[in-house]
Amino acid sequence: MFRNRLAIFGLILAGLTLVFLTTAPPATAATPQSLALIGATVYSSPTAPPMTDAVVLTANGVITAVGKRAEIKIPKDARVIDCAGKTIVAGFWNSHIHLTESAWNNAATAPAATLEMHMQEMLTRWGFTTVWDLGSDPQNSLALRGRVESGEVPGPQILLAGDIFPKGGHPVYLPAEMQLPEAATSEEAAKMARYYLSQGLDGIKLFTGTFMGDKPVINMDVAIVKAAVEVAHTKGKPVFAHPQNPTGADNALAGGVDILAHTLPSEPDYTPEELSLFKSQHTALIPTLTLWTTVVPDPTATAYIVQHGVTQLKSFSADNGNRVLFGTDVGFIHIYDTSLEYEFMHRALSAGEILASLTTNPAAYFKADKKGRVEKGLDADLVVLDADPVADVHNLAKVAYTIRAGQIIYQK
Repeated sequence: MFRNRLAIFGLILAGLTLVFLTTAPPATAATPQSLALIGATVYSSPTAPPMTDAVVLTANGVITAVGKRAEIKIPKDARVIDCAGKTIVAGFWNSHIHLTESAWNNAATAPAATLEMHMQEMLTRWGFTTVWDLGSDPQNSLALRGRVESGEVPGPQILLAGDIFPKGGHPVYLPAEMQLPEAATSEEAAKMARYYLSQGLDGIKLFTGTFMGDKPVINMDVAIVKAAVEVAHTKGKPVFAHPQNPTGADNALAGGVDILAHTLPSEPDYTPEELSLFKSQHTALIPTLTLWTTVVPDPTATAYIVQHGVTQLKSFSADNGNRVLFGTDVGFIHIYDTSLEYEFMHRALSAGEILASLTTNPAAYFKADKKGRVEKGLDADLVVLDADPVADVHNLAKVAYTIRAGQIIYQK
């Protein structure tokens, strides 16, 4: 049975060229512009004081200068963009997306303009320059990544995780005919993890709990979790977990996963033991609070569920704030606008902490040393906002330009 599943994955991936199978996607291959962003307020990091009437210069995909307008000489070949009244921050990460919508079907051959249009609608319009896809059809996502990296389709850096489900844990919200990689033993989980990483994926996602509708949640055994985690960590790759209840979260922690991909609306708060493990094991959390507005139709129940997630986020961030990672589960949900997620997160976090979840936190957690800040010598991944996000977190969704590796990939 397991060999058959591997054969299916092999057939899916076999038709893709090696250019799609890179474990660490390079900067976009298109020739970066030289840019001069003039007159903005710049936050070099979420904790740095704002620099007013500033200039940011980029060349060859790198930030070459950041400073006051009076101190910076503008190169003659630079494209000058007037950013007066606007705010510049580092490029945003969305650490939980899915490239599963029908718009991504046949990504290897679909018209580039069509893909670019949906990329803007879903991702670049909201400032994302790096994303983690936590489960999709590799035939589409790897092909899409290849076209983005070639410069044919303007888009963010796409990091990919391969999914492993517990035996019999086919979630009710996924089509029954969909073939899912289910691991019944530690050996199967280890083989699946090795296979995913050998094909160029960047991490693993474990469904440590799956929602079965009216039937009990099926949780993944700790031994199976540990087996996949060991394979990933040997290769220096992160492991995400999707828990559905407290047992799934506890099994994920016991197995050594790196990131919880959701809060748990079924649990009012994390236990002291869980919070202690989060801290000692350096576990990260992706809140996905907007997701909980889509799971029940009753507004009263929705408010109750969202508040549970907010409570968990607040408890987690008290000791682990630098490991909160922004993510929306977009692709699974179809709410592209990030305003509501910022609003919900602001019930637990300051505006600066939310900005950190988009920039410095993921850059540090995923060891992307050249990302996350607006500083000379770092990647020219930038977001130009219409207004100051510290004054109002909703301004994080008011994007004028998204710039990745010195290329404008979205312009309002």
